[in-house]
Amino acid sequence: MGEQNVQRKTDDAVLREFTQHLLRDVRALEMMLREEMFETGIRRLGAEQELFMVDDRYDPAPIIDEVLERNTDDRIVTELTRFNIEFNMDPLVYGGDCFRQMEAATTELLAEVRNLVNAVGGEPVMTGILPTAHLSDFAMDFMTPRPRYYALNEALGRLRGGPGQYQIRGIDELFLKHDSIMLEGCNTSFQTHFQVTPDEFPHFYNIAQVVAAPVLAAATNSPILFGKRLWKETRIALFQQAVDTRSSNLYLREMSPRVHFGSKWVQDSVTEIFKEDIARFRVLLTTDLEEHPVHVLQEGGVPKLQALQLHNGTVYRWNRACYGITEGKPHLRIENRVLPSGPTVVDEVANAAFWFGLVSAMSEMYEDVASEMDFDDAHHNFIAAARHGLSSQFDWIDGRTLPAHELVLETLIPQARKGLETSDIAQPDIDRYLGIIEERVEARQTGADWQLQSVQKMKNIGTRSERLTALTASMVEHQKTGEPVHTWDLATLDQTFVPSGMSTSHVEDYMSTDLFTVHENESIEFVACLMDWQRIRHVLIEDEQHRLVGLVSHRTLLRHLADRNGTPDGGVPVREIMIREPVSVEPDLPTVEAVKLMREQKIGALPVVREGQLVGIITESDFIEIAGNLLDDTLRFDSPDPGSFEHVENDEANESSPDAEDGA
Repeated sequence: MGEQNVQRKTDDAVLREFTQHLLRDVRALEMMLREEMFETGIRRLGAEQELFMVDDRYDPAPIIDEVLERNTDDRIVTELTRFNIEFNMDPLVYGGDCFRQMEAATTELLAEVRNLVNAVGGEPVMTGILPTAHLSDFAMDFMTPRPRYYALNEALGRLRGGPGQYQIRGIDELFLKHDSIMLEGCNTSFQTHFQVTPDEFPHFYNIAQVVAAPVLAAATNSPILFGKRLWKETRIALFQQAVDTRSSNLYLREMSPRVHFGSKWVQDSVTEIFKEDIARFRVLLTTDLEEHPVHVLQEGGVPKLQALQLHNGTVYRWNRACYGITEGKPHLRIENRVLPSGPTVVDEVANAAFWFGLVSAMSEMYEDVASEMDFDDAHHNFIAAARHGLSSQFDWIDGRTLPAHELVLETLIPQARKGLETSDIAQPDIDRYLGIIEERVEARQTGADWQLQSVQKMKNIGTRSERLTALTASMVEHQKTGEPVHTWDLATLDQTFVPSGMSTSHVEDYMSTDLFTVHENESIEFVACLMDWQRIRHVLIEDEQHRLVGLVSHRTLLRHLADRNGTPDGGVPVREIMIREPVSVEPDLPTVEAVKLMREQKIGALPVVREGQLVGIITESDFIEIAGNLLDDTLRFDSPDPGSFEHVENDEANESSPDAEDGA
């Protein structure tokens, strides 16, 4: 569906007319199924690759327009944000060396994209979520200027009735609000397509639902978002919440999000999926529609089913049913949207081969998988895989509860091998791709595990921003070698270090977010104890809604005690001495601007506030540490012992300079 055709009209008459087109498309589809018009006797597979683009500091690079100006390949297209890009592989016949062809085509197109991106100062990255992305990168200014994206954002905003709310809990926790769909652009995937006949579609689709969990567990590559360690495949939670239009106050009512796994097994026909999605989800986008699908059929043609395809593109099942036309013949596909982008091309193709092999094998093993397994178990397994990866526990078809890695190694890889063999896949390719899955699972090192272990190894080295930059830099360098992720050494700051500095960084790169705050009614003596116990020189005062109301500095407290001849007064509330309405900044303020502001105001700390709520603090001591890191750059590169630069906790950490004045 061409983006230029999407309308931003929202009046009721237009929506009703489009819904009528949807109903006609469904009737036409049912006629085509009855008349057996669909292509049979051949299986095809396909793939789509989504990527991030980063600059020389490994931050998101909004350069899509510059890249596409140089592009002449219509397989390379835009995505939601200016720092995402996508390319589509040509379909392949399923069998023989199809996976080797998929790897070669993906590698070739990736090299083409890399050349285009390199030419304008960027670098492509294959990862489910980019570790160095900041919330400020997802402002509307960074949306790719295409009518479809603006229309989709406006439509979802109307249905949602306010900012989207995000809550994801992992090792860390993320809570935020965002007023657009731009966070959808945090996610990139490697989507595979499997063409099947209409008669076998329900059976194959249900099998695809069953195997989604173990395949995802072995392929996770999205564990870090905005510096937070969340799910092993955080894409799953983030994408659902990015386009969720449900109210949080619908007690007991069951409503499905637009990004979803499904609610039940498919019984008889692909039309069950389309009908359910039309029934559950309102029309978001409309377009000018010229064809009447039933008339096209009556005239001996094949309808495009434009309305159905457009609506289907705004409902994001993790296994999506797709209608298409190849050489004048309609066909049905299962689109697997589960797999993340990366870590390398060979990892992606191995993930795809594992999925295709399992679907092929289990479709032969089980006549009706819906009678063998409860749908809720398949759904539970999928969420468990997204949360915990290979550490998941699955409720499997045979009634056993098994660790994911054990199920994959002992049961599913042998089954996938058999499925690929019966599909006449070349034996060397079966050995190559399933061997990668086996070695990855045995090593317990998916892309997600590699990222988390790397960050843990660098825990006390450099700043958080520098660690995430080093992680991304190491990822890029490993991807250029093409070696699978289970062979990668963990990222280290000294190997791929890019000093973060201040010229391009933001306050959120350096601010402290683990805050000790008090209410304005707390006693001054308690604040004094808090400063002593936690060795901090600034205590922030917030209200019940986490809004900043004041600040007490070490100097303020000393002056108060001096006035009282050093005698603490437990009865005086801190509001009597706090600095009211202290100078504060937003997390996306450039670091150099924060330094300038502190100098001008002669203050030693800046509270950080987002949308009226306190989120962090940055102090002079943070900038002293940054300056020290920059001065040590040369030593860091030359040192034979990276551990010699590990951060040593200082009793004066987070304290401001004693010469800094308290200011508002």
